[in-house]
Amino acid sequence: MTNLEKVKKLRIATGAGFKDCNSALKESKGDIEKSIEILRVKGISKASKKMLRIAKEGLVAIYNDENKSSIIEVNCETDFVAKNKEFINFVKEINIINNKISSSLEDLNESVMTNGKKVKENLVNLISKIGEKITIGRSKTIYKNNSYNYFYLHTIVEENLAKLGVIVSISTSKNDEKIKSFGKQLSMHIAALNPLAITSDEIEINLIKKEQELINEELKSSGKSADIIDKISKGKLMKFKEENSLISQSWVMDPKKKIQDILGEFDGYNLKILNFYRIKIGE
Repeated sequence: MTNLEKVKKLRIATGAGFKDCNSALKESKGDIEKSIEILRVKGISKASKKMLRIAKEGLVAIYNDENKSSIIEVNCETDFVAKNKEFINFVKEINIINNKISSSLEDLNESVMTNGKKVKENLVNLISKIGEKITIGRSKTIYKNNSYNYFYLHTIVEENLAKLGVIVSISTSKNDEKIKSFGKQLSMHIAALNPLAITSDEIEINLIKKEQELINEELKSSGKSADIIDKISKGKLMKFKEENSLISQSWVMDPKKKIQDILGEFDGYNLKILNFYRIKIGE
């Protein structure tokens, strides 16, 4: 077998570039199996260096079945790679596996893909081949426990793949067309207004503390009395909670109404928002 034929065979086996394959063959003195191991080690080394970079591009994927819905993001460095077919195919398969293992990153990394390799191995190989930092980011699975899940994808790249994704779970005694339409619109609302929680009581305490610190810093040099500052501070914090709680946000389809007003219009439906999760690439 000529050196060129060995390089071709090695490229098919590893997906590495011509230069890397040729270099590995020289190092192994023409032994293909040793060359594969050399490229594997070098690939891990390259991947480790690339992990120091920032990956703010990528794709959000959603998978939905009878029992649950899952959302996951896979990040890369550039939009160019986010449109790469190999990257897209990797995200598609990751999306299916993620739903099966209910968004456990540990289980996901150890899961075996269709090529017989684990997710973590394919990730290293993809980083080495494409030449960018690629990471598996946030993920969430929401079960359908006597409830219904609805989802929305914005800036769609392919089916179930986009730049922004939302899953929302609601319970209702009637899952008719009116509810289905509301579920879809509600997921669009969450995509647009990005609430932090369903109610103000559910907003994470550290986020409230951070906002309070920002308000205090803003009012520090106002020259107003302590009593006035306290009143303004409380008013600003109340507004922050209202604007970031789903239930008290203005309905994106009719800003004159709040979400809680819309829920009240579903008389006899026993309608309740149970959960939601939103992922936007770059946030």
